[in-house]
Amino acid sequence: MNKKVGIGVIGTGFARRTQIPAFNAIEQAEIVSVTSGRMENAESTAQEFGIPHFSSDWTETVEHPDVDLVCITTPPDLHLAMTLASIKNGKHVLCEKPMAMNTAQAVEMEDAALNSGLMALIDHELRFTNGRLEGFRMIREGAIGKIRHIKYLFRNSARGDSSLPWTWWSDVEKGGGTLGAIVSHVIDSIHWFTGVGVSSVDCRLRTHITERPFEGALRRVTTDDEAILILDLEEGELTENPSASISASMVEAGPYRNRIELYGTKGAIRIEDGGEVYRADMGNNDWTQHHLDLGKTAPGMQPGGWSKGFTKLSELIVEALLAGRNQVKHAANFEDGVRIQRVLDAARESNKNSRIVRVS
Repeated sequence: MNKKVGIGVIGTGFARRTQIPAFNAIEQAEIVSVTSGRMENAESTAQEFGIPHFSSDWTETVEHPDVDLVCITTPPDLHLAMTLASIKNGKHVLCEKPMAMNTAQAVEMEDAALNSGLMALIDHELRFTNGRLEGFRMIREGAIGKIRHIKYLFRNSARGDSSLPWTWWSDVEKGGGTLGAIVSHVIDSIHWFTGVGVSSVDCRLRTHITERPFEGALRRVTTDDEAILILDLEEGELTENPSASISASMVEAGPYRNRIELYGTKGAIRIEDGGEVYRADMGNNDWTQHHLDLGKTAPGMQPGGWSKGFTKLSELIVEALLAGRNQVKHAANFEDGVRIQRVLDAARESNKNSRIVRVS
């Protein structure tokens, strides 16, 4: 490995305010290539961040000789082809969630990664907020006993304005929607905190804004903007007859919330978006804040848990690659991505047929 890790970024939407600023702030990393479906976006991003190579052809990034790690930040329908091409060219991969369009694609990606010896991670950066890392530790030290139930609330009004234009987020064929974009993170959190999988899903998806402006007319939205799920979880060392409930919406007014609450036999832990941790012992009607350093955000990133988590994850990725390692402690790998994809597929089947579906 060179003294600096060469980063190639495919996509200039989310990446422009997350992945690129984070890697740009790391002295031992250099972003050497950026690609966008629109040349003007690639060029303006390259100019803003001083990236030497830009293109509208993503294959140029995965084939670039100075790229060591490819960050895939595109709509999910492109993840399979881009991941396989990156691995074929000997590049490590950090892929956005959801991993793929379905489990079959995710398994194909996992198989390619396993046979390569390369780093292959899914960007579940929320694991790396200081609050979630502290919650993970507290649970394993028995602070709340065995987990009985998890409640997850994600509330955002970002897509509540019906005048917002139709984009890939509105297109089920591109992998848009709240289930994939948000609930994938939630399922990962549940898997990671509990150490067990989801055994069955009861899911209801809703599309509240059914049309959006597109090229002077209205175009039908085919994705969900709200997802409600009830889950049965598997038994494990940290669980006792466990269940979970999820409410995730991109069209709800009110304060932004990205909150997980874990209820155990001895008490409960609540973790907020920024990493703030609260604890309640059994029989105590009040939450007590568990004070800790909430971490840092790289310059140019938006405030919040996503940015704090990715700032730390990006540093650990570079550190691992420089040391010749293809794993990062606590990071979600492609095996994790497949497990999440199985739950998402079961959720879609549950919604379609209005019944509880077991996760294969």
